[in-house]
Amino acid sequence: MLEYEFETMPCRLGGGFASIAVGAAGIETQGYREVICRRAADGWRYAGCIPRIQRAAGYIETIDLIFERETPIE
Repeated sequence: MLEYEFETMPCRLGGGFASIAVGAAGIETQGYREVICRRAADGWRYAGCIPRIQRAAGYIETIDLIFERETPIE
């Protein structure tokens, strides 16, 4: 059986590509690599991510990193 845990990561306006046509600033997520490595050391596998909070214009404010690991069957 698998168990899942989620860790919320902020996305900030800042570096990255800026679209002049749309007038959008670049979006940047920081710290995710450290979180994935820390979780892996604790026996978790990175399973993916999903937007947690997204504005109507499409800007993603936060994402959830999804982690899974095998649990013993009782």
